[in-house]
Amino acid sequence: MLQTPQELVERYQREGWWRDTVITDYLDRWADEKPDRVALVSHFYAHDQTTTLSYRQLLRLVDRVAWTLLDLGVEPGDRVAVQLPNWWHFTIFYLACARIGAAIVPITPIMRHLQIKLMLDRTEAKVMVIPPRFRNFDYRAMMEELVDELPSLRAVIVIGDPTPNGMLSFERDILLQRTEVGRSAEELRKLRPDPVYDVSAICFTSGTTGEPKGVMHSQATIMYHSRALGSVLGLTRDDKILMGSPLGHYTGFAYGVNMPLMLGSKIVLMDMWEPETAVRLIAEERVTWTMGATPFLMDLTRANVLDSYDVSSLRYFVCAGATIPNALVEEAHQRLPCRVISAWGMTEDGAVTIVSPNDPPSRAAESDGGPVPGMEVRIVDPVSRTPLPTDTEGALVARGPGQFVGYYKRADLWEEAYDSEQWFDTGDLARMDEQGYIRISGRTKDIVIRGGENVPVVEVEEILFRHPKVMEVAVVGTTDPRMGERACACVTLVAGERLSFDELQAWFDKSRTAKQYWPERLEVFDELPKTPSGKIQKFLLRDWVDARHE
Repeated sequence: MLQTPQELVERYQREGWWRDTVITDYLDRWADEKPDRVALVSHFYAHDQTTTLSYRQLLRLVDRVAWTLLDLGVEPGDRVAVQLPNWWHFTIFYLACARIGAAIVPITPIMRHLQIKLMLDRTEAKVMVIPPRFRNFDYRAMMEELVDELPSLRAVIVIGDPTPNGMLSFERDILLQRTEVGRSAEELRKLRPDPVYDVSAICFTSGTTGEPKGVMHSQATIMYHSRALGSVLGLTRDDKILMGSPLGHYTGFAYGVNMPLMLGSKIVLMDMWEPETAVRLIAEERVTWTMGATPFLMDLTRANVLDSYDVSSLRYFVCAGATIPNALVEEAHQRLPCRVISAWGMTEDGAVTIVSPNDPPSRAAESDGGPVPGMEVRIVDPVSRTPLPTDTEGALVARGPGQFVGYYKRADLWEEAYDSEQWFDTGDLARMDEQGYIRISGRTKDIVIRGGENVPVVEVEEILFRHPKVMEVAVVGTTDPRMGERACACVTLVAGERLSFDELQAWFDKSRTAKQYWPERLEVFDELPKTPSGKIQKFLLRDWVDARHE
């Protein structure tokens, strides 16, 4: 399934970017060298409780889950889907998959029936791991409805329910069952995946096609992401990392699960983002580093309890996913003890550019940084693909060892995204200054980024278009000081009809799509702006929407 050209594989290996290591090599090392050191702290917001695991405990649980997966018929190369909040169980299942050469399919908790069916069906996942209920949504009921439509699925494992109907209980069927007894750990070691040629994770991202794309990463790319970002920030095993971004999103997965394990440091997981809890955890766990989109930074900066806790241990807040307003950077540097570090990346590439800690603090509001070690970026003419002069807006392309190894079952999309020199079209517009730092200026892809999460516009438009009162539809992003963007539904209606925002929300509720994808504003027009060929001119439509609220 590896779609990376062999000449690039050999180049990245020769240059030392892709190494012969997998994440479980580090698990074994730390469990041997410092078995009783805290590896993971998992905070459960609903009960305000934490679970703490040492490296010794982590290793024992990982091997037990690995044996369970094998007993369920999961073989090297198979897929295991994990839709969990930021609970310690997510880390266990990722490491267990890596142990036996299976690929994890991380899924954010916001996904619902439509997205889940597509992802599980596309990957032919053999096992699905879910919570019973989280934030008032019943995941068991969802899977009960879907299970008969997923012929490859052999088991659903439920976390936190000792007796789920027709499903496996993590507590009863895994924790209480000593599946590793009488078995040799060496048997598991023989299943160790090839770091380069075996797919270790399939992370779904939404694009312009109207359906999620399965981005494949190997251990070589995932481990590269951890090393590259860690080297820029000078992170070590003594750092403590707080992760509030979902582990089902590549930010949380790569930098909240894989990176701390590689470093041998402590990770602190939050299953629900709440700024006052974040402040308290930073103080109690002596957190030194965290990462999230702009809303996370805004909430932390404006937390009412900041002065009540000692958060002096915090050195860096890496902010990625959306442009950071100048005023917020200034406010954060006044209120927080840390440096705000801006970065840019995507599921396909991990973090590609980052502002250096040695840059002036204001740089975080002015730039998305320069390439991390090993990566290359270039601004090109969108049509001719020739490089453009500095300070000229153009298409942003990237190349390097952080790049994904293919789209799952969609080699055609891979071929469309690359040119003959293996530059990857990111779908973003940007400018580059004389120092090689970029600034994202827009997007060629038809998406809205809400709080660092991509909203698949085509998918949302299709749901809108099915409404019996809607004639034409277009979804555009409107600027929002907290979330970066919010989706606005722009529609024309069938003659004589009226459509309220409440009706629109009820329609999306019936669609069973993720709530974060629902439009948060409705604008009704007599007509939508179009080109002579009939295509809707969204740049004009955004101006129209803004004009209505000036």
